[in-house]
Amino acid sequence: MNILIFGPNGSGKGTQGELVKQKYNLAHIESGAIFRENIKGGTELGKQAKAYIERGDLVPDSITIPMVLDTLKTKGKDGWLLDGFPRNMVQAEMLWNALQEAGIKLDYVIEILLPREIARNRIMGRRLCQNNNNHPNNIFIDAIKPNGDKCRVCGGDLSTRADDQDEAAINKRHDIYYNTENGTLAAAYYFKKLAQEGKTKYIELDGQGTIEAIKDDLLSKLA
Repeated sequence: MNILIFGPNGSGKGTQGELVKQKYNLAHIESGAIFRENIKGGTELGKQAKAYIERGDLVPDSITIPMVLDTLKTKGKDGWLLDGFPRNMVQAEMLWNALQEAGIKLDYVIEILLPREIARNRIMGRRLCQNNNNHPNNIFIDAIKPNGDKCRVCGGDLSTRADDQDEAAINKRHDIYYNTENGTLAAAYYFKKLAQEGKTKYIELDGQGTIEAIKDDLLSKLA
């Protein structure tokens, strides 16, 4: 099974992606990791990408797409979940064409729907437990709201991550994601149109539900 997943920062995309990956034994392929692995491994594409990065330039799609495709063929040969790519309409079209040329089927495209304001609040509402960072605490989510300034699971002291409180940076990331003309949502809608033409399947999930509710909805639609 090969899956492409979309969702803004704060939507729970990583959590749902991990659940799907475990259930179907998929390779979780994240765009940032592809660059790091190719550069570290000294591949020809990695060397080319490194040269752009060192100059402070964006790596062109002509390098990125082959890098992604090669990773899907190798690391994802038994099934993959691609996260964090494509980020715009051009990349979406190039990825789709590359998959078709390589004979790789895209089974599902998942989009987690979440209003922008709620996504921002969820990021800024995250709290970290000093005893265990995996204890879920968020002041804006009723189901995991902490007990004052104490962890709802163990009572430990809570803190915030600096980048979670950087509203300008959050807005910048969301500006890219929620752009329906040439941003990430435009890429998602490209695949939605392909699904309407019967070329893949498109799943929309209500990101405002609980983790369990979203998981159950997703798994029922993947069945």
